[in-house]
Amino acid sequence: MFTRHIQTMRRVFNKLAVMVLACASLASASATLLLEEPYGGMGFFTATGHAAVYLSSVCADTPLVLRHCAVGETGVVLSRYDGVGGYDWVAIPLIPYLYAVERPQDVPLFANAKMAAFLRDRYRRKYLEDIVPDVKNRETPGGNWYQLVGSSYDRTIYGFDIETTPEQDDALIRKYNTSPNQSHFHLATRNCADFAKDVLNFYYPKSLHRSLVADVGITTPKQIAKMLTKFSTRHSELQFSRLIISQVPGSMPRSSNVHGVVESFFKAKKYIVPSVVVSPIFAGCVAAVYVGTGAGRFEPARNAMVFVGSGDPERPLGAEDRRAYRQQLKHFLADAYPEQPGRKVAKMWARVQSKARTGVDEHGRPILEVRVGGSLVQMGVSADNVLSGGAPLEMERQLLEARLQSELSGRSAQGLSEAEVARDWDLLQKTMVGRDSPVSVRLAPHVENIRGNQP
Repeated sequence: MFTRHIQTMRRVFNKLAVMVLACASLASASATLLLEEPYGGMGFFTATGHAAVYLSSVCADTPLVLRHCAVGETGVVLSRYDGVGGYDWVAIPLIPYLYAVERPQDVPLFANAKMAAFLRDRYRRKYLEDIVPDVKNRETPGGNWYQLVGSSYDRTIYGFDIETTPEQDDALIRKYNTSPNQSHFHLATRNCADFAKDVLNFYYPKSLHRSLVADVGITTPKQIAKMLTKFSTRHSELQFSRLIISQVPGSMPRSSNVHGVVESFFKAKKYIVPSVVVSPIFAGCVAAVYVGTGAGRFEPARNAMVFVGSGDPERPLGAEDRRAYRQQLKHFLADAYPEQPGRKVAKMWARVQSKARTGVDEHGRPILEVRVGGSLVQMGVSADNVLSGGAPLEMERQLLEARLQSELSGRSAQGLSEAEVARDWDLLQKTMVGRDSPVSVRLAPHVENIRGNQP
């Protein structure tokens, strides 16, 4: 018991320290390079990912007109994608850019492709229809526009945040509001990383550049992140910090590590193995460039705080605490489903979710419409409404179990904060409190353990 109190006090003091640091870093305006991991088909062929820039004190009247933020606003993300209304850049508020909802508490606890597509299209119809209009019969258009909203459903994102000034923001707003906003996208010379480089170089001229060797002259997101980190080291008078924004737990494929051009080639067996066979000299040159430039030594997650949409950044959950939570969940599930040892709740819930209809409740929060017996019931799927719908308690509990199993597994846990895990445990235990079903009785000891382990 004494040890538990010591651990609790340690966590409290750590959180206080983090809050002080976070408040200090948020006292001034900032520009944050968003380094986004690759996913899907592009992740298979090239692992360079995507880059965008978040400006904490710049907002937008429309996705194409910038202005200063009012009190309480959280800034916008500027990004370049090919084929989005013919524009070179589009500005999206931070939370919609990450999650395709307007409030952090409305983010689904467990996402699948259907839910992500629904939330993206709902946001498009509300705010982006002038840029990305419906096609015939009010159908959703194709194209890259979907990457402007809900980016965190597809991938983990790393942030590299550097201090700026209101005067710099003024100048950038004037420049981007008066310059032509017409797309001339080119994969090699005017890609997303070139755009991010130009924005950050506007704040700090000549601070970032492409690598002629490690990336064969193509600007890559990882190179820009490396250069910004080096620039911050040389200018220690500027506040600088790192963030990690985790991919939303769910059934969507997990994103993969971000690489540079030569690093992608060297680490991909589908490329390097045939090269060794066909031209050992060429393969040796690739290896020499990889080793000589230190392409693999830069770790985006190093010393990164965890982004928490509803509050200040937090320290990542420590490895020991992650193991403890995993073990507790393992025991919890073993007692809940003794007839199914090793049950994969996340996969089972993904099947339930795939058969449900997506929608929103009267407050605009995401829901599922699930058929239970002969009836169609509404079930909240965000932290704000998961316990307020008409679904059976067993279904609410399974959603929360799936959420915890997904977020505590594998790479997903590297960007996990204690606040989020504690919230999810708390929601889970609320599905058990006051119940007298056989399952609830069986799980009661684990509910008490969860309570005892929370700070």
